[in-house]
Amino acid sequence: MPRTARNFGESRYQHIIIRGNGKQVLFEDDMDYKYFIGLMHRYRSDTGIKICAYCLMENHVHMLLYDDKNMISGFMRKIEVSYAEYYNKKYDKTGHLFQDRFKNEVIYDERYLMIVFRYILRNPEKAGFCKTELYRWSSFSEYFVKASQIETGFIDELFDTRENLLDYLMTDTADDCMEYDYKKDDDWAKEQIKKVLGLETGTILQTYDRLRRNDAIKKLKNAGLSIRQIERLTGITKGIIQNI
Repeated sequence: MPRTARNFGESRYQHIIIRGNGKQVLFEDDMDYKYFIGLMHRYRSDTGIKICAYCLMENHVHMLLYDDKNMISGFMRKIEVSYAEYYNKKYDKTGHLFQDRFKNEVIYDERYLMIVFRYILRNPEKAGFCKTELYRWSSFSEYFVKASQIETGFIDELFDTRENLLDYLMTDTADDCMEYDYKKDDDWAKEQIKKVLGLETGTILQTYDRLRRNDAIKKLKNAGLSIRQIERLTGITKGIIQNI
């Protein structure tokens, strides 16, 4: 179980959220997720920021960071600029990718630190994507392997074993944290198909001629559906959707 409490008199732990501009999807394929994670680790080394946990969702990112050098703003700016350049070039986009400045909250006590930690790692399950341990784009697995790039020191101080840590993480609770307050799961996407196109199912697009189909896909993209959502819900291949 948890060990002795830490001193949070001058806390340097922060919960960070960044969002896509205007509900913009940030990650369209596996390479996008991998590129963003690579940027986090590159600039972690450059700035001295310690990454304690992260979770990349389709249109927002949660991070739990430790900063004792007042470098979070520089760290986030480097990530946002580099990733926006990568994304806009890859998908032939222009304009702002991220919404405003990143959102952050300082964590002043051990209890809330652990709530935020669990909340971030459980985010995919809470959002209805998949079980916590199966989600590939969070730092969950890094707490259970030896070669981790995550700062695990505070967890090592709080839990005697990884088994106790796992029990804590898997405990179902109504953790209340700063949140990205817009859920864009497939249920939402189906509602958008009805609202934008007036269709009960997206697979009807397969019966459209090319011009009509492409126009419908553009409307779904503009409504905020990701390429992967459109592919799943219409049965139209990813390559076609990407080129529209």
